Amino acid sequence: MTQALISVIVPVYNIMDCLPRCVQSICSQTYRNLEIILVDDGSDDGTEKMVDELAAQDERIRVFHKANGGSSSARNLGIRMAAGEYLAFVDSDDYIEPQMYEKLMECILEKNVWMAQISRDEIDEKGNRLPDVCMPPKEAFICGAEQFMRELLLHRGDCSYCTKLTHRVLFENHRFPEGVLNEDFHLLVEMLAEMGTEDGKAGKVVPGVAILPEQYYHVFYRTGSNTRKKSRKEFSRVFMDIVENADMAERIVEEKYPALKREAVRFGLYQRLDYLLHIPVENMEKDNIFYQSVKRYLRKHLIDTVGNPFLTGKNKIYLLLLTAAPRAVRRVHGWKMGMGR
Repeated sequence: MTQALISVIVPVYNIMDCLPRCVQSICSQTYRNLEIILVDDGSDDGTEKMVDELAAQDERIRVFHKANGGSSSARNLGIRMAAGEYLAFVDSDDYIEPQMYEKLMECILEKNVWMAQISRDEIDEKGNRLPDVCMPPKEAFICGAEQFMRELLLHRGDCSYCTKLTHRVLFENHRFPEGVLNEDFHLLVEMLAEMGTEDGKAGKVVPGVAILPEQYYHVFYRTGSNTRKKSRKEFSRVFMDIVENADMAERIVEEKYPALKREAVRFGLYQRLDYLLHIPVENMEKDNIFYQSVKRYLRKHLIDTVGNPFLTGKNKIYLLLLTAAPRAVRRVHGWKMGMGR
């Protein structure tokens, strides 16, 4: 039987030190029917030449050069150019185990799903393995769309598309949102809502995600990336995007998964807690519209903060203190963090 073509899309930007390892790990896959799409997103450090050199080493590699527009823009170009029946994504500083796509494809065919997910681990710059962000299951199982949504809202699910192999039909009406961070969560929540409906794209395909326990995807934890800032004083756009994604999730839950209302409110509160614990005190001003909207949400959901069973005691204490005196709490929190360094 002919193997289905998998298109592996890699957005690339100024990453000369990690790119060869990343590409080699894809080229070494035991599943051979791949095309590897390297999208150079306006690199100017020599990476723009490196991608062409790598393409000369393996005929399966296709290269596209574009002006800088961010990871989502590069991924979306890759989707448009992809010929594969299935789409996969790898970040250019990460790397994967040789059997990853073979295992994912076997699972998709066996379980009759349109999306399968491998587990992951995280490696720091010294080669040390970090604590698991997402706990791998003990054995493979199919997570229904509503259950997967619940896991995301409780910060237990893996929203990354890098750990997933996805049938391209799910991308017919969806693309990664551009100009924002935390884009994988945004897109996955939209896809899950479609997969979970009887009249959606699923048809005879099981509406859910098959999740495998093997940790075949390795996240290389680089300081200084979009979500891994070197300095505590740097305030990444991601902390605003996660709040906006929480609002989107609440709207989808209200429409598609009303039984998950408490989980969605917990998610909205937790994301705002993360925002308030990172925003610089000098940004907490009356004319900061976004900050003021976060404060209003906390006041509106004061009873939910106290009574939500999915928030820890520590979460509740911080939220209540931040609702009452956000600037004072941030000053104390910043001082304690500084003392702990």
